[in-house]
Formats: sequence, C-alpha cells, structure tokens
Amino acid sequence: MSPVSVHQVPIAPLPPERFRDVLDERPAAEFERTIEESSGALAGRVVWNVNSTANGGGVAEMLRSLIAYGRGAGVDARWLVIEGNPPFFRVTKRIHNRLHGTPGDGGRLGERERATYERVASRAAAELAPRVRPGDIVLLHDPQTAAMIAPLRRTGAHVVWRCHVGLDEPNRLARSAWRFLLPYVAEADAYVFSRQSFAWDDLDPERLAIVPPSIDAFSPKNQPLSEPAARAILHAAGIIGHDGRGAPVFTRQDGTPGRIDRRARVVEDLPISARLPLVTQVSRWDWLKDPLGVLDAFVAYVAPQSDAHLVLAGPDVSAVADDPEGAMVLDQVVARRSGLAAEVRARIHLAVLPMQDADENAAIVNALQRRSTVLVQKSIAEGFGLTVAEGMWKARPVVASHVGGIQDQIVDGESGYLVAPHDLEGFGDRVAALLRDRALAARIGAAARDRVRDSFLGPRHLTQYLALFERLIEADPPRSTEPEEIHA
Repeated sequence: MSPVSVHQVPIAPLPPERFRDVLDERPAAEFERTIEESSGALAGRVVWNVNSTANGGGVAEMLRSLIAYGRGAGVDARWLVIEGNPPFFRVTKRIHNRLHGTPGDGGRLGERERATYERVASRAAAELAPRVRPGDIVLLHDPQTAAMIAPLRRTGAHVVWRCHVGLDEPNRLARSAWRFLLPYVAEADAYVFSRQSFAWDDLDPERLAIVPPSIDAFSPKNQPLSEPAARAILHAAGIIGHDGRGAPVFTRQDGTPGRIDRRARVVEDLPISARLPLVTQVSRWDWLKDPLGVLDAFVAYVAPQSDAHLVLAGPDVSAVADDPEGAMVLDQVVARRSGLAAEVRARIHLAVLPMQDADENAAIVNALQRRSTVLVQKSIAEGFGLTVAEGMWKARPVVASHVGGIQDQIVDGESGYLVAPHDLEGFGDRVAALLRDRALAARIGAAARDRVRDSFLGPRHLTQYLALFERLIEADPPRSTEPEEIHA
C-alpha cells in the first residue's frame, strides 16, 4: 500500500464582524464578545480539524467557513485531510451506511476490515503527531478518523471526535457500527453529535456535547444573488437557457471576484427554458438521499398536477474520494430516467456539477436553489441536511423527510413541510400544492429564512465549539511536554 499522506487545506481568514449584517444587534454583540474571550484562551494553541475530503458534502463546507472565521478571530485553526485508499473507503462507507441503519454493500465489519481501517488511520496519526503539541485541540470528524483518537491523545492534545451522522431509533445495523467504532471513540476527551438522539449507548454522558451544524450566510453558496445573475450562472454552467441579462459572476469566499468557467454535465432531452417552474434536490449521489424516490414521486404525483420540471443535482462523482458508491447511484438514476415515457422524461434533468473549483461549484448550487420554485430533500436518513438550511435561507419552501436533523430545522406547515421518507404520494402532493399556491410558497419561504437566521448560522455553531474547547482546557491541563513517537 502506498504511504498515506496528510494534506493541509489552505484557508484564508474571514472577519467575524461581517455577521453584524445578518444578526440582530444583541446576538451580534454577544458573538463578538465570545470571540474575543475565546481567542485569548486559545492563544498559542492550534485547533486541528481532520477529515477525509476537502470536496463534496456538508462537512467540508462547514469546515471551510468555520475555520476561516476562527482564523479571522485570531485562532490558529487548521484543516488537514487524510488520504485513504479504495479498501479503506469501502470500509468507512460501510460504517457510514450502517450508522444510518442501512446495509450499504452488505459487507462485513470483521477483523479483516478492522485491520484495513487501522492501517490507514495509524499512518495518518503517525504523520500528524509530530506537528501536534501538548494543549492543542484536535477535532476529528466522522468514522474515517476515529482510530486516530488514542495516538493523538498521547501527544498531550485535547482530542474531540465529531460524528455528523446518526439515527433517531438505532437498529441492529447501527449498533454494529457503534461496536466497531466504540473502542476508538471511548478514548476521546469529548464527543460531539448533532442531536441528542444520535448519541450512542455506553458513551460517557459527561463527555458528550450536542452541536447542530450551520451554514455560512456569506459563502458563495449562500450569498445574495440577483435573479439575472442566478440565471446567467446557470446558463454559463449549461443548466438552463438564458434571457440575455446578467453576468455569470459571484464573490469568492476570500472576497475576490469569481466567474463561472466550467459547465455541468447535464443528462436531459432538451434544455430547461428560462421561465419554467423547477423542483430541485441538491445532494450527493447517495442511496440515503433517495434520488430514485424523488424521481418516482415527481413522475407519479407532481408532473400530472403541474408543468414543473425536476432537477436532480449532485457533485461530479470522480471528485468525491471518500464515497465509492456515488457513480453506481448516479448510473441507476440515469437508467431509471431513460426508461420513462418521452413526455415525462423531457421534464427530468440530471446535473452533474463540476468540482474543480469549490467556490464555483457553490455558486452554481446557490443559483440553482434560488432559481427553483420548490426545493426538496427526500432523504431516507439524514444527520442534519445542510441543503435544507441552505434552501430555507434563500426563502424557498422546502419539502423534506421527517428524519434526523431535518426535523430540527423545519417546523411542519410553518417553515416547510415534513413527510415520512417513504410516503411518495404525500411528498408529491405537498410539492404540487406549493407549485399551485405561490402565496403559500412565499409565506413559508419567508418563515424559513427567519428560522435559519435565528438558529442555524455560523455564529451559534462557532460559539458552541469555542465553549467546548475552553471547558476542555480548564478541566484538563496538558498531559505531556514532548510529542510521543508513533509507529505505523
């Protein structure tokens, strides 16, 4: 096996003061006060964030913004990505699926799989350990990193494990994943889950923290876009026709100007015209996001009641290293669409979005969500579902499954609609009702934006993490003075 590398993702600082533009006066002042106090407590310490991909999915997006604001507040926050190999990612995808209560590829989690998993994680820990100093904070994200906990604690750092996935009512498969990971996770100084119901049995409740995810209101994915700019971006990306107004430009994460230069790969019979109503789901090509269910519900219950078109959009599968099943899911969605009657097939568009430039990809998603009439997220299971908060922030009505963290975001009937994940008819009827009643859609969209502003923006998220780090520092002084040598 080739050596595993740990790569640092460069992140430019961003000023936390910019949240004054979206927060009320009192929350903005409290946030700035917390930032000032925490930056002093973390002086001289590095906050290391470690995960397995810099592209694709909500975890990478959250890290990109939270680390930028942390750095802007004077915290030495860094982001490292471990590189695995195909056998490692097959095992971790299997763990991921089981944590959601589904069998995935149906493979085992035995001693052979444990050995594959530990080889990659131990080499990554061995490469990182010499850079970590006593008193640093190491925040390890998701199953790919759990086996790094014990060796990195031996450096004298405070090690936190963050699980972004879970299941409200764990079944046998979920508990099998817990058993696989528990020997590693139990060693952490703290463990963070998105919901209380996601926390595992046999974990020390004194070390448990609940931190729901958040979105960055100023990122290229969520920044304001005029209607002409959104249409121009989608035209430049090859997703819709263009009415001749606007330019395909946006503001990058670092504040510099950006332009759409790459095109999506779109599977369609004819391009989407500029004025058609759109129903859109943006997500990874993953069984748990149920793109086939969205397609089937649209065909059976939305298309007969409206003239809307459906867009299923997701990342270029070759660019998401830690998800080996993406290409297979996309192929099955393409096959299901191709088997439809020509009339309805012409109303279904599959957009495979370019991933070479993270900001460009985010701007395309932003434009697509703003161009859409109704956004959907029909997940079978969901840790949080950042695409829901993203759509709500843009004042779009969202119809989503009543699972996981989605139900924390949407108040059913007020800021969106929640539907049982396998109820295709109920899902389709809610979408069709919003397409018919634009006043209802506007009212729900406005309430959705208010809910995200109050509960799911970056300041709340960053404040909770900083409070956790301060508690760890106060409760547990550094355990050693020299990093321990770790052998892979």
